[in-house]
Amino acid sequence: MTNVDIHRRETVTGIAHRSRPRAALPALCLTQITGWGVVYYAFPVLNPQITADTGWSAGGTTAAFSAALFVSAVAGIRVGRILDHRGPRTVMTTGSAIGAASLIVVATAPNLLVFAAGWLLAGLAMASTFYQPAFAALTRWWAPDHVRALTIVTLAGGLASTVFAPLTATLADHLSWRATYLVLAAILAVVTVPAHAFALKAPWPQAPSATTETGGSAQQAAHSRPFLLLGVALTISAFAMSAVVIALVPLLLERGYTTAQAAWALGLGGAGQTLGRTLYEGLARHTSTTARTAALIALGGLTTAALAFTPGPYGLLIALSVLAGTVRGNLTLLQATAVTDRWGTTHYGRLSGLLAAPTTTASALAPFAGVALALPLGGYPALFAVLAVLSVLAGTIALGTSWPRRV
Repeated sequence: MTNVDIHRRETVTGIAHRSRPRAALPALCLTQITGWGVVYYAFPVLNPQITADTGWSAGGTTAAFSAALFVSAVAGIRVGRILDHRGPRTVMTTGSAIGAASLIVVATAPNLLVFAAGWLLAGLAMASTFYQPAFAALTRWWAPDHVRALTIVTLAGGLASTVFAPLTATLADHLSWRATYLVLAAILAVVTVPAHAFALKAPWPQAPSATTETGGSAQQAAHSRPFLLLGVALTISAFAMSAVVIALVPLLLERGYTTAQAAWALGLGGAGQTLGRTLYEGLARHTSTTARTAALIALGGLTTAALAFTPGPYGLLIALSVLAGTVRGNLTLLQATAVTDRWGTTHYGRLSGLLAAPTTTASALAPFAGVALALPLGGYPALFAVLAVLSVLAGTIALGTSWPRRV
């Protein structure tokens, strides 16, 4: 490769010679495990105990949790713009502190209103610390090898439910749900605040020019038909997959399994996500962007259908949970690379924020909608069947998301 070729490649990708922050990748692996595990995956394990102890309705508590995800969706648009210009350190450090504070509010809430307020605060933490800001950091720092970095951090993140669902269940066996949340808040603060503050100090690289990568502006990309269809497909898929995660525990409880067995099924599904993410880089090399998008979303529907129509035995349900997690693991990386595969890295924070807003909103509605729909549908197996149909529909819509990427 000539010097001219090297310079051109660096101009296209925005990676003029620089050292990558060595501590950032392991730190983000650790904080994604902890953040997702504490703020997200602990809730479905603790919610039955919360409702039993307080007398609050399951619909009310899941609505509070859903509100957090909605706040995350709205705040994520602004967070994406900040990340494009200033980088992740301040955003993610502040978000970690907010996350710990929000769980203290949740744990000490005297009534459902204060409980919901705590979750609204948690939504800001989600927007500032979950995958979207981590992906923006890795995409800018590691381009053009960002898929590998994204894979590594999502491999770690996939262990969040594996680690924290059983841990939360164990704590809840010995402590009240309030004390359990206080312990988890302390873990979140001790692990994530210093990790984000000290590991994300590297200079924030300048973005490559928009015309080099995409041939157009962020606004042009955001108003294009492929972007809109991609948003619809990912939104429907996110709704279905989020509802599956939150409803898996009550599905197994309805079928007569114990809380511990249900928690292990949920946790091992996280291990499946890790397995799936190890496969994504090879899948990306051998498939087109559009075909990969449609196929993975539709596969999410098939695994959901399998859970809907399989009452047991427990070992088979565990296997299906792991398989469903494998598909979800691929879907996480699919969404992480959806913007760069089509429109490059220049406006990654902004475009991914716009794309994440409806998908996160759908994820926010999913827990509440799942609980609300299960009863009129006749139970959780019927709910899973409906979610399977929605995923297959989303996969069909994804066939229209091709974009002629310029490189």
